[in-house]
Amino acid sequence: MRFALLGNHPDGLCFAYAVAASGRHEVLSVSSPSISPEQLALLGGKAARVGDLEEVLADPAIESVIVASGSASRAAHLRRALQSERDVVCIHPLDWSPDPAYEAAMIRRDTGRALLPLLHEALHPGFLRLAALHQSGEARLGSLMLVEMEIHGRGAVLAVAGTREDRPSLPGWHRLRTLGGEVAEVSALAFAEGAAADQPLLVVGRFEKCGMFQAQFLPHRPAPRVRITILGAEGQAELLFPVGEPGPAFLTCYDHQGRSREEYWDPWDPWPALLSLFEKAVARPAKQDADKKTPALGEVTWQDAVRCLELDAAARRSVEKRRVGGMEYQEASEEVGFKGTMTLVGCGLIWLILTILFVSLWFPMIRWAIIPVLTIFLALQLFRWIIPRGAKQNERTKEELEVEHKGAEAQR
Repeated sequence: MRFALLGNHPDGLCFAYAVAASGRHEVLSVSSPSISPEQLALLGGKAARVGDLEEVLADPAIESVIVASGSASRAAHLRRALQSERDVVCIHPLDWSPDPAYEAAMIRRDTGRALLPLLHEALHPGFLRLAALHQSGEARLGSLMLVEMEIHGRGAVLAVAGTREDRPSLPGWHRLRTLGGEVAEVSALAFAEGAAADQPLLVVGRFEKCGMFQAQFLPHRPAPRVRITILGAEGQAELLFPVGEPGPAFLTCYDHQGRSREEYWDPWDPWPALLSLFEKAVARPAKQDADKKTPALGEVTWQDAVRCLELDAAARRSVEKRRVGGMEYQEASEEVGFKGTMTLVGCGLIWLILTILFVSLWFPMIRWAIIPVLTIFLALQLFRWIIPRGAKQNERTKEELEVEHKGAEAQR
């Protein structure tokens, strides 16, 4: 594949370096005035500076785009890259609101191209081992009771999302969802009335199936550290990054008899793993349409990025309103957008009818306008059945049936 790099975000640069180092792909163009000659050399020597986004997308040689723009223009650049029908990888978080992520998901489904967030927190081999021990029951932890996550940083721990510095993004949501499933309730506490990227934050909540979680984000600590602990009914397991990520990692498991075992991992580079996931997404982009309830081990899809942004918004609302927030998940689709639009139109229609009834006290004939207004509103509802559902959903159903058929044959 031939890539174009938009912007110079560190994560985007690291992914572009992995692309050039793989030997399977190449970076042809870079749209950022602040890229140094040394950085261009690390991109394989074929990358040329291009000053305009439209000039990059007008090049027919470009097959994939790395959206590494600044927070102010990231959502707009992602939208334009998807509209140009390119395969895209994008920096996470996309924005402080999940709305641009919803829009990107719908455009991606229309174009049928791959879309992957640069979200690697749940891809570390140590974390995958921790999740596998819990899900398989090998560690004999028993039923899930509590997941604890503690993140220390020398500077700010939370990421600044979008153009609002007072709307930070919380790391670790993908890890929590991988271990416990979807989150049902979120409650967050901070010193001030709003969450800030450089201030401590405590988040607690409950999973839909079973268990609870507690996450601590502590900036300006003497040394960085990350700790993830699973407390089960019969034991516990702890994954520790004593000097932060991507440093060495230690996994310690304790069973109900107090016996322990330890495992160790050297510092890990996540970018080749993300490149492999992107290659798989390009080969089978339709798999991203599935609305998973629990992230699969070792996989990342755009749906995971959407969920992280939704949980970010819920945590910020909890801090501002000082109350527990419940989560209601909806798939980002044209049907959901149609329902939301019709809800707004219906509310406006009620006010319009009340206004007509009030004015009819002086002009009685105007009340007959209610009939055509209601007729038009009911006619709009027919579009839900007149417009056929896309063929992509049927293709996805066929693919799922084929997978089930192959699984049944394998069992025989």
